[in-house]
Amino acid sequence: MKNIIYVLALFSIISCNEKKEDANLKNEDKPLMSIVRKYPTSKKISPIYLEETKDWAELKAVNEFLDRFKNVSAKEVLSNSIELEGLVATLKKEEKPVLFDIPSFNARLNILHNETLRLVDMRDIPSITVTEVDTQTKKIITSFSAVNEKINTILSKKRFEDAIDIDVKFIGLDSTKIDSVSKKSINDNLQRKLEEKTTNQ
Repeated sequence: MKNIIYVLALFSIISCNEKKEDANLKNEDKPLMSIVRKYPTSKKISPIYLEETKDWAELKAVNEFLDRFKNVSAKEVLSNSIELEGLVATLKKEEKPVLFDIPSFNARLNILHNETLRLVDMRDIPSITVTEVDTQTKKIITSFSAVNEKINTILSKKRFEDAIDIDVKFIGLDSTKIDSVSKKSINDNLQRKLEEKTTNQ
């Protein structure tokens, strides 16, 4: 009988110690979740292209929201994750300027949206760590940087093509193999020249 009592007493002591250790770990993790961390800002649209994107409200909303993540705690990141996902979903879904409605740009928006969805999922994981939230936040910033870099690339390409003053008929380009951005730029240039000729006559 005494042996049974000793075993039960020992088991109770071990269980209490394990509960205390678990409580201590949770208490240590909570302050870590509230510590403010610095994050790099996402790459921006080049100032010379801001005029072309000034009316793109959905893009501006995501950009301004992510600017809040410069100095933020893991707890704040998680509490803002649903709103961020909603803004990115709207950016992805709403009509965008025709110049950017291309597969390579939409792919970058899809990646960004998937990363924000992953952050939302983290809210429901009790054992989520600060490091995991930190890593996911950086992934979102990197993904949005890729979106802005693509915007810069597309607009840079358009400006270059607009600056070319040669008719494709004179240089033997196969117009069936020109992408939509190039075709639009070439057609705009030809239309402009036609209008100038008509005005001068």
